Amino acid sequence: MNILLHVCCGPCAITPLASIRAAGHEAQGFFFNPNIHPFKEFQRRLEALESMSRLTDFQVEYERQYGLRDYLRQVVFHEESRCGLCYAMRLRPTAEKAISLGADAFSTTLLYSRYQNHTLLKEQGEALAAELGIPFYYEDFRAGWQAGIDQSISMELYRQPYCGCIYSEQERYDKRWRKGKAV
Repeated sequence: MNILLHVCCGPCAITPLASIRAAGHEAQGFFFNPNIHPFKEFQRRLEALESMSRLTDFQVEYERQYGLRDYLRQVVFHEESRCGLCYAMRLRPTAEKAISLGADAFSTTLLYSRYQNHTLLKEQGEALAAELGIPFYYEDFRAGWQAGIDQSISMELYRQPYCGCIYSEQERYDKRWRKGKAV
């Protein structure tokens, strides 16, 4: 099976790619992340993925357009449900790209993160699969969490300290938001 894998960043792609390949499948990547803020972070993640793709012989298509305005237009005033909106913003274009490329299925590296909502990702992926007629490849890649971290360090890849959006950046660095509540 040929799987189009939505890729949020190079480090998070390591384990899913290895797992997909170990299962006898082929994978191609698609970098589409309008949520990433600030612009320099977006560039650093692109560069890290380019490096990872060279080191692992992983073909990736890149959406290099910085999409923060589109992201904000969809999540402002919906901050509490932003993750689901963000997943939808990235999964739909991935499924559509998979169809246009003739892939057999689509998936996402977001399934590698212990910080993402796997139930919601799976629900959205399966709903898109039913709507668009292309299977969603679900696998819980979190078992390889530490191995992926270790490998990204050995590859000397830039490892980001937050999910990517402006809100997660605040939650990462603003002590008042670390526990999910403003003081």
